Amino acid sequence: MILMDLELHHTPVMTPAIIRALNVQAGGRYIDATVGEGGHSKSILASANPGGQILGLDADPEAVAVATERLAAQGDSFLAINANFRDIRATALRYKFVPVHGVLFDLGVSSLQLDREARGFSFRRSDPLDMRFSLDQKISASDIVNNYAESELADLIFHLGEDRAARKIARTIVLNRPIATSLELAEVIEKASPRRGKRINPATRTFQAIRIAVNDELSALETSLEQAVSLLGEGGRLAVISYHSLEDRIVKNFIRKQASDCICPPGTPMCICDHLATLSIITRRPIVPDNHEIDSNPRSRSAKLRVA
Repeated sequence: MILMDLELHHTPVMTPAIIRALNVQAGGRYIDATVGEGGHSKSILASANPGGQILGLDADPEAVAVATERLAAQGDSFLAINANFRDIRATALRYKFVPVHGVLFDLGVSSLQLDREARGFSFRRSDPLDMRFSLDQKISASDIVNNYAESELADLIFHLGEDRAARKIARTIVLNRPIATSLELAEVIEKASPRRGKRINPATRTFQAIRIAVNDELSALETSLEQAVSLLGEGGRLAVISYHSLEDRIVKNFIRKQASDCICPPGTPMCICDHLATLSIITRRPIVPDNHEIDSNPRSRSAKLRVA
């Protein structure tokens, strides 16, 4: 019953583009750094047969369990591990999964977390304010929403959510404490920033900001990208799907830096950094979903795929 539900509702983003981006080949070894429900992994394995292998990582143990069950028929070709992608190198070395032909990061929140888990990722239900990918993490969304000073909360929403109404939202949150559920928080945010015909729910950016802070996502991404490149064999591919400008900027700048033989500051008379390029850029501009995919899977609308 669980698998039937997943097949009906889980829609991985830009799967054909991912297969092309990773240049998937028979017998190839790939790391899915954000395995989620296993949708991308399933398609990659289908294209990598015979002999393809995938090591999947996810910080969420429930996602690992779902992906393992979903891809059980793949046998030894698929292994899912409960690990944050900030530990991608250590995990790959532990399982002797080096070198690899490709590494994929899909940085979005999975359908499992938005639709099925009661951790407060979605503002459409009355779930406890949590937002931790792993329950081993110390800070929850409730800690941030109910304990941060108003100025801290405003800065967080402004910088990580890129919301111009950050100060008004933070003030309204503080005035309405304690807030226990995701639905309560969404209603409070809408008081501060009414919808008034906006296409995107006013709570979207604040929820994004809190989730990023709870899971330290930007720091984890910066740490993991360099590790991922070190795992690639000659000609290996790095593919990253991001969903907001903060992530995309980190990915773009990382790839640009790694594709440069010199990273000295502008104006330096001669190169003193001794940096050598480790990547070549494949996508000068990010690949985005077409209108058909956006219509069939609205969550894909902000996705950007960069490849190197």
